[in-house]
Amino acid sequence: MQNKLFIDGQWIAPIEGNTLPVIDPATEEIFHHIAAAGVAEADAAVKAAREAFDNGPWPRLSGKERAGYLRAIAQGIRDRLPELARMETRDNGKPLAESEWDLADAAGCFDFYADLAEELDGEIETIKLADARFVSKAVREPLGVAVAIVPWNYPLLMASWKVAPALAAGCTMILKPAETTSLTALELGVIAEAAGLPKGVLNILSGKGSVVGQALVDHPAVDKVAFTGSGPVGSRIMAASARDIKRISLELGGKSPFIVFADSDIEKAVEWIMFGIFWNQGQVCSATSRVLVEAPLYLTLLERLVEEAKKITIGNGLDAGTLLGPLVNEGQYADVLRHIDRAVEQGATIACGGRYDGFDKGFWVAPTILTGMALDSDAWVEEIFGPVVCIRPFETEAEAIHLANDSRFGLAAAVMSADDARCERVASAFRAGIVWINCSQPTFTEAPWGGYKQSGIGRELGRWGLDNYLETKQITRLVSDEPWAWYLK
Repeated sequence: MQNKLFIDGQWIAPIEGNTLPVIDPATEEIFHHIAAAGVAEADAAVKAAREAFDNGPWPRLSGKERAGYLRAIAQGIRDRLPELARMETRDNGKPLAESEWDLADAAGCFDFYADLAEELDGEIETIKLADARFVSKAVREPLGVAVAIVPWNYPLLMASWKVAPALAAGCTMILKPAETTSLTALELGVIAEAAGLPKGVLNILSGKGSVVGQALVDHPAVDKVAFTGSGPVGSRIMAASARDIKRISLELGGKSPFIVFADSDIEKAVEWIMFGIFWNQGQVCSATSRVLVEAPLYLTLLERLVEEAKKITIGNGLDAGTLLGPLVNEGQYADVLRHIDRAVEQGATIACGGRYDGFDKGFWVAPTILTGMALDSDAWVEEIFGPVVCIRPFETEAEAIHLANDSRFGLAAAVMSADDARCERVASAFRAGIVWINCSQPTFTEAPWGGYKQSGIGRELGRWGLDNYLETKQITRLVSDEPWAWYLK
């Protein structure tokens, strides 16, 4: 496991020698230390990326040539997948099977953008002009130096969502992983180095967001900031980026609704509700944490949901059979418990779950179901980011849509019904960037990802993710000898 910083193709120790402990959230054991970059390292990484973009070969390679590097990185992830998955589970706490799936998806992301990189070759749009004395074309070029700041819930996968399209486009990048889950992101540097990536193209800085993250966002030589995380931090990044008119893309929080109509298959509804909120310990920005159930089905569904939630196996992510691991760190654990306590103070009832005391060490919260909360209660309005779901009944379709959209967030939404026309009608009414019909949470590299309202700006994944790292240039040529300028007429 790496304990240095990856800058300009080299592994270096931080100048001031600062480190951060790596804590296993299942055991609270400190099992490693990582380097903590500071302002000087941030400046060095930006300068390396700037030099690699302005004078290095990377932006000038063909898309096919860049694709070769991306495919080598994808294979490097696959070659080390079991090792990296165990590393991520110890770092984050999620069950090992989930880590393995995440790593496989990360490799697939690099392959996908390798294909799109090849499609960039020769991509020139001829523009039809009203004036035949000129011809014009539009070309797309790499944007420049990008900074990616990624969260702790999907450490390498979220990094891949940003690094892969940026490299495919021809940008150079500085990756800042979350300070609590940096291990696999640092190993991405090892894999990129083995793939022969030119120096300075990818730089990786572990450290505190308030120090190195802020220094990267503030740096005048950075052209683009891509951030996934909380709304308050996203707002600060947006304000800081405005000083230099940096391009930004923000994927922020959510409080996503799941509408279940009475004609739904109750067992499928229970299964998708649980997947929508208990996967990754509920630490998912798109988690469908507000469940609205049509009144005739409400009590029966609630009873089945509680019954099945109690069956979920809680344990160390490395143990076979574990379905729900610990929360990522002590701070997140305390925050989720505060939300649950606050919900009860505001009138909610805990149908099941809450603090889990099955282990002497670790940050454990059982699958939690809350009922009876007021519409203005914190539990219903605020993102909890843990295995906590709020469930309430509704009477009419119009009421369900209103309650679903009554949020400052708009990342995701789901609807379940046997009536396809109703599903399509509700899906169209949702004010959200991602909508699921008769399911919740399936995510595909080929499809756009991002939210409405305070859930963010821009889209990742698919061709939309590549667009984040490209600029469009108009080139117009005079092709006629006929005078045109006003003073020649």
